[in-house]
Amino acid sequence: MQLHPALAAVTDRIRKRSEPARRAYLALVDRMAARDRGADRLGCANVAHAFAGLPANDKFRVVAERAPNIAIVNAYNDMLSAHTPLGAYPALIKDEARRHGATAQVAGGVPAMCDGVTQGTPAMELSLFSRDVIAMATAVSLSHDVFDAALMLGVCDKIVPGLLIGALHFGHLPTVFVPAGPMTSGLSNNEKSKVRELAAQGKVGRAELLKAEQEAYHAPGTCTFYGTANSNQMLLEAMGLHVPGTAFVNPGNELREQLTREAARTVLGIVRTGQRFTPIGRLVDERAIVNAMCALLATGGSTNHLIHWVAVARSAGIAIDWDDFAQLSAAVPLLARVYPNGSADVNEFQAAGGPGFVIRELLDAGLMHEDVLTVRAGGIREYTREPVLLPDLPGKDEGGELQWTEIGPSRETGVVRPAGDPFSASGGLKLLTGNLGRSVIKVSAVPQDRHVIEAPARVFDSQDELLKAFTAGELERACSASAAQGLVCVVRWQGPQANGMPELHKLTPPLAVLQGQGFRVALVTDGRMSGASGKVPAAIHVSPEAAAGGPLAKLRNGDVVRLDADAGTLQALVPPAEWQARETQPMPEALRAANAQGMGRELFGAFRRDALLAEEGACTWL
Repeated sequence: MQLHPALAAVTDRIRKRSEPARRAYLALVDRMAARDRGADRLGCANVAHAFAGLPANDKFRVVAERAPNIAIVNAYNDMLSAHTPLGAYPALIKDEARRHGATAQVAGGVPAMCDGVTQGTPAMELSLFSRDVIAMATAVSLSHDVFDAALMLGVCDKIVPGLLIGALHFGHLPTVFVPAGPMTSGLSNNEKSKVRELAAQGKVGRAELLKAEQEAYHAPGTCTFYGTANSNQMLLEAMGLHVPGTAFVNPGNELREQLTREAARTVLGIVRTGQRFTPIGRLVDERAIVNAMCALLATGGSTNHLIHWVAVARSAGIAIDWDDFAQLSAAVPLLARVYPNGSADVNEFQAAGGPGFVIRELLDAGLMHEDVLTVRAGGIREYTREPVLLPDLPGKDEGGELQWTEIGPSRETGVVRPAGDPFSASGGLKLLTGNLGRSVIKVSAVPQDRHVIEAPARVFDSQDELLKAFTAGELERACSASAAQGLVCVVRWQGPQANGMPELHKLTPPLAVLQGQGFRVALVTDGRMSGASGKVPAAIHVSPEAAAGGPLAKLRNGDVVRLDADAGTLQALVPPAEWQARETQPMPEALRAANAQGMGRELFGAFRRDALLAEEGACTWL
């Protein structure tokens, strides 16, 4: 299939833009890969320390027999439902490695915080920066430098990008990512949202709200909406970094253990001593990055990846920006409707055809690169099939044998559709530009009649201020008094340099209530909304952020703001001369001081100081 012209043009532009940095990166990868293996290169005391904790047979394998040694970097904790199953994975991986004459060691653990727990609290201001802490912890884990390959165990929001950034800084190592899958379906996401809106209006109490939340989030596995965690898994499939079809198999499914064992077998198949050496730094090139971007757009995935994948690409010497996303979004059709841009959850998405269906449709439409490296010998086409477990057969290992089968047509056209009959001709994300800066909006869940909002602005310095105004009835009164019968709520000082760029999910229920009352409302912020961006139009990640002197710091209450998702503009309708002459307000010192105290935020002062802009990946290491 011939590449779509937009895909070819964006990829070529990225390649040319990245050439000097990519060349330097690959030279480092090749230099590191050419060294003698760690157990032969390091001093005897170093080697003794590295393997002192191994069983005697494993010591003999790795030192005397020069067997491959797999690093396991584990994001396990049982605070995250999605990571709870990962506690059992190292034993499985070690057992499988031994069956193939290899060894495996838990090289290190990385922190993993749950945004669902910290949402709306000061701890959420550590969330984005935890990505870079995870990348650093991954680097510390791999710095023991006695490994021939690596397995990355992680699932959720900042964890997968952090693991991937860390792994790419050890780009000479073959690496496979190992997920745990989503929890089984509980209370539907739509029903959960209804209860949240009722709670925001005071129509149900804490007991009813807690009951609904516990019925929705009820078991090990990822949350079932298509947020950042599940978007991570879609993108890893599209980049060929998983065992094919691994993303959305539930924990506890007998297929899950065999897929985890297959991850160990897969990474052993691409080590340097084999016939198909595939270090992650070579695998993740500009084509793989573009494939991930297209998969994100085709599924209406998390807006967080317009930050995270910029940082991931930079780690491999590749420069992408929001213009690249915008141009791809204009060409890539929306092929999936998964909550919040539909009613289905990820289990229904998987049952309808899942990642394999989407990848096949994009490949066949010329909207993904097929000539890419993956961790599998069969290339990216392997990711268009789904795994099944055959019954135990005489002479085979216990647990049955894995086989991959064709997915066929969509099993539910209300959830996934072919590229020839998409839900929308363009992707689920849109770039907005104008005198308020550059921002993004997730349009896939926004009703068409809400793509354009023009109304007076109400400016807030925190999400708590907005919530208090809503509770007091101020926002409803302001909407009623406006000729536009609406309001643009602006929440500023929420970017990486201001307070770590928290997600502002708690703003969704009150704004949804106002929209449900017939008012025309929108949110504009330099903060994040993530994959939970829903039916209320939200211009997010406004860059440059207010704390860096961005134009949100000029905005005043009553200024008319126009958010036009169709035209791709975000504009304060203030006369140009007046706007130019207006003073850019500094961030209030009391607010800056409050953001720097409590819940460990003191430790992240350097992160806030050094963070790049959102469009630059909010990186703190450059």
